[in-house]
Parts: sequence; C-alpha cells; structure tokens
Amino acid sequence: MSPSRLDAARSRATSILRAFAGLSGVDRILIAAAALGLSVLVGFVIVLASGRIAECSTAAWTMPITGLGFCYDPFEVFFVLFNGALGEPFYVWYPSILNPGWLPITLPWLGFMPGWSPFNNSFALTLSETTLLVFTGLSVAVAFRAGLFNIGTQGQLVVGALLTALVVVALAPLFPANRVGGVALIAIGVLAGAFGGGVWGAIPGALKAYADANEVITTIMLNFIAANIAYVLVLEVFRAEGSSVVATEYVPDYAQLDPWFFPVTGDFAEAALLIGLVTVVGLYLFLEHTSLGYDLRVSGIQPLAAEYSGVNAKLTTVRAMTLSGALGGIGGSMWVLMSEGRWVESVPALGFDGIAVSILAGNNPLGVLPAAALFGVLKGGALQVGFQTDVPPELIGVLRGLIILFVAMPEFFRLIGRRFVPEEPEAKRGDSGGSGDSGGSSPADDPVADEGGEAGA
Repeated sequence: MSPSRLDAARSRATSILRAFAGLSGVDRILIAAAALGLSVLVGFVIVLASGRIAECSTAAWTMPITGLGFCYDPFEVFFVLFNGALGEPFYVWYPSILNPGWLPITLPWLGFMPGWSPFNNSFALTLSETTLLVFTGLSVAVAFRAGLFNIGTQGQLVVGALLTALVVVALAPLFPANRVGGVALIAIGVLAGAFGGGVWGAIPGALKAYADANEVITTIMLNFIAANIAYVLVLEVFRAEGSSVVATEYVPDYAQLDPWFFPVTGDFAEAALLIGLVTVVGLYLFLEHTSLGYDLRVSGIQPLAAEYSGVNAKLTTVRAMTLSGALGGIGGSMWVLMSEGRWVESVPALGFDGIAVSILAGNNPLGVLPAAALFGVLKGGALQVGFQTDVPPELIGVLRGLIILFVAMPEFFRLIGRRFVPEEPEAKRGDSGGSGDSGGSSPADDPVADEGGEAGA
C-alpha cells in the first residue's frame, strides 16, 4: 500500500474512532439495540446453516415457498433463549384469522401465559447469574477506570470465596443459631471475602506500582496460583469429612442468603441483589463525587497530569487494584453464601465474564447492572434451549458469544477512541477561540471533563 493510501486509511480509522468516542448515551443505547437485532439476524442464518448440515429424520422448520427443511427451528431457538430465561411468560399461537389458507407462511402471535409468576426457578437462575456478574463487572470496571487491566478478578473471587467459607464455618459455633447470629455471620463472611480478594488484588497493584510489572501478566499468573493454592488447601486441610469432591464444610443454613419469594432451588437471594445495587450506587458516588475517586480517574486517563497535580500515582495504583480485588472477593462471598453454601473446586468463570460485562457497561458502575442482566438472560436462556430443543450446546455457545460480541464491540471501539485517539483540533471543529497563548481553558483541558459520557449502554 502506498504511503498516501496508508495515511488516508489511518485518517479514516481515526475519524471513525473519534465518532465512536463522541457518542451520546442515547446514541449508544440505540446502537446497542441495533447490534442486538443484527446479532439475532446473523444467528438466525447460522442456525439455518447448521440445521442443513445436521442429520434428522423430521425437519424442525421448513422454509416457506422453497420447501427446504432444516433440523433446527431458528424462531424456536431465539424465542426459547429469551423467553426461557424469564420462566416462559409468553407462548406462541397461530390464530386462524391471521393465517388464511392462501398465505405461504403461518403468522405467530404472542400470548401471555395464564398463571405465570415472576417468582419461578428459571428467572431465579437468571437473577443469580446477574447478581454475581454485578460484582465481578464492578471489579473490572474499577481497574479500567484507573487505567489498569485487571484480568485477575477470577483469582480474587476464588480467594474471597474460600476465605468466606472458612471464616463462617470456623466462627459459627461462637454465634447463636438464629437470625441475628446468621446476619452477623453473613456480614463477617462478606468482609472476609472482601479482605481476601483485596489482598490478592493488592499484590499485582504493588508489583505494577513499585516494580513496573505488567498487571496483565501478573493477574493472569495469580489466577492460576489462587486456584491451585485453594485446591491444595481444601484437599489437604479443609476438606469436608466424607465429601466425594474437593469442598469445604457447608456454612450453617442460618448463615446463608435465602430467598424471600423465589424457590430455594433457584440459587438466588433478593438480599444479594440488593447488596449489589447498593454497591453499584456507592461505587458510582465514590468515583464521581470523592477526591479519592477523582484521583483514581485522573490516573487512568492522564497519569502524567495526575502526578503533576500532586496525586501519588503509585499509591493510587495499589488502592485501585485493592478495591478491584475486594469487589471480586465479595462476588466470591455471594457465590458461597447464596449459591453453593460452601467452597467447591468447580468455581464458575465469573471473573472472566466480568471483563466483558465491564466493557459492555463502558466501565461505568451504573452500566454494569444492565450489562450483567443481559449476560444473565443469555446464560439462563441457554440452559432452557438445551433442555427444550435438540440444538447442540456448542451451537448455543456460539449464539451467546455472537450476541455478546455484537453488543459489546461498539462500546469497545468507543473506549479505544476515548483513550488513544487525539481530539480534533479546535480549528477543525469551527471554534472561534483565541490562540493557545490566551490563557483560556476548554473542556479538553480537564482530563475528566467528559467522564459523564461513560454511562453504560
């Protein structure tokens, strides 16, 4: 490619990224909705193509006019994916008045399922996944806002979960076996999880601040270290007597987070989601309305400017990673106290999903909740697709990943544009301000002036 064409391509890419960086909140919501629709359309084609390759005795769906048969019904797949995550509040029927015999296709109609209740097992599983991802998404978002790439939330979650289980089991005999004792043990367990995750997060933070070690490498390595240390400790020291798996003792029933309205089998407790909502609001207020949160954000956007203004960049790095790890550890506490009731070796990959949740949310605490809800719907709906259809689990995973990719990529490009693409000169924007010697200031002079645009899609 000639230099002129290369420069033109680079200029075009810069313009596109700058346009993404300047999107308003409404624009981002509309783009996210359009991306979701496009992902469903692409997934529709993938399901059809897979249905033609697969072998079956009876076609699940026949294309109108052409008469081609497909082993998988794409309409059924996506309907079950989203409807099943909510506990199937809708059903499909085909009224004869909308389907005269001369039409080449049958037109479906959605009906509301009589007797449906939101307090069902499927919706509980969806909310359980959402609640856990709120904490891991917040964990990653804090680090991102400080300019740090924390891939170690999974390890911090593992450490926090283990410490929660061990502390609650050890202290249970010291508290009365009633509601008051249970609340005290839950609070202590959450604090223990936050402490364990915070300490595990502070390690790569200190290595980054004082040894200039890349946090991506150190957090990845600490994930493996945390998983293996926890496994060996439970296997050799803290394993429950008679357990067929590597797991600790169950925490007492009165020290677990129980549901108020949902079935127990849904592994969801409304109190855990309430704690998550309080954490979302509290973290947002901390980042946007406190001096420490301001220092953290400035360090993430313009570290040189932060140091020039007197911010201790090294201490801020350690603080950010400690807070990030503590949030991941609280996610581990919720997993133990709400879902499992103990630490068990099969810890779900919630920390890695939290990275995608944070990116989708624009690294804004307020955006983490809807982003986590989307992931929860996809996870819960995928289980229902596996139960109710013949679609293989590998294809279900492709559809989930496709939706996440399409919805998250515009926000990913926006973050790249905000961080790495220089702002357009004022002359090109048509500004009539004076020269650089005038002493005037502009929003661009404030490294966090545009942070209000970080709301999640």
